[in-house]
Amino acid sequence: MAIESLDLTLREFGPPVYVYHEIVHNKYVVESFKSKGAIFVDQLEEVPEKSVLLFSAHGVSPEVRKIARERQLNAIDATCPLVTKVHLEALKYAREGYTIFLIGHEGHDEVIGTMGEAPEAMILVETEENVVQLDLPSDAKVAYLTQTTLSVDDANRIIKKLRERFVNLVNPPKEDICYATQNRQEAVKILSQQADLCLVLGSQNSSNSQRLCELAGDSEIPAYLIDGVSDIDSSWLKGDETILMTAGASAPEVVVNECIEWLVEKYDATVEPAIIREENVSFPLPRVLRQLVK
Repeated sequence: MAIESLDLTLREFGPPVYVYHEIVHNKYVVESFKSKGAIFVDQLEEVPEKSVLLFSAHGVSPEVRKIARERQLNAIDATCPLVTKVHLEALKYAREGYTIFLIGHEGHDEVIGTMGEAPEAMILVETEENVVQLDLPSDAKVAYLTQTTLSVDDANRIIKKLRERFVNLVNPPKEDICYATQNRQEAVKILSQQADLCLVLGSQNSSNSQRLCELAGDSEIPAYLIDGVSDIDSSWLKGDETILMTAGASAPEVVVNECIEWLVEKYDATVEPAIIREENVSFPLPRVLRQLVK
């Protein structure tokens, strides 16, 4: 949805279109949009007043929205609805007087945006060790939320520790880790048992791609996170392996197909699609773009 939003915005408004942070954490996608006239910024002060601005899939804090209004920017919100869900939960728990533990990775765009919703009420928890260090009574009024692209197993270990420490711990009615992230992790867990090597298509700053690589490594097979064909090192391959190939949630299909074709051409590989879960979820475009399409 976010990628389609940026593509449509460039077509409708023409370049330059400014984007707050990378639209998704994928090098191929970002470089492709740069060539079409998208300008990615980390500070809104870099955006000329009254320009067209897109908020990335990872979401932004209320402070960023405020600055966008002050600069009279024509802002289009391409935040993933699953991230918006976490933002709304943060606001709800903060209004109700909870201290909120956000399980996630410090510095990640999504975490920065979510913590900006209620900074006075939120504590970032990255590890089980962080739980031990929390300076709150065991009967404190506390709740937890999670970054949407975490390892399900890692998150569950931290949640278990939180439950052991805090008797009144409250959780969201539906878990926060996104379905696409969970499906890919489940597939890698199952299929890595049948493989000698795993190639994960995704960029180094993609949290969900990193988790896939770690999961494959947990199965004691070599696992490599690559942006595309040019990153594949022939020394990894003997030519008789079973290779598991998967991709992060924002990796484009074209990059996956290029890698498959390369293996077929170079090693005469046979390709066997393996389906663990069917995905048929789709999200609507931002309202302003839906109106433009009409």
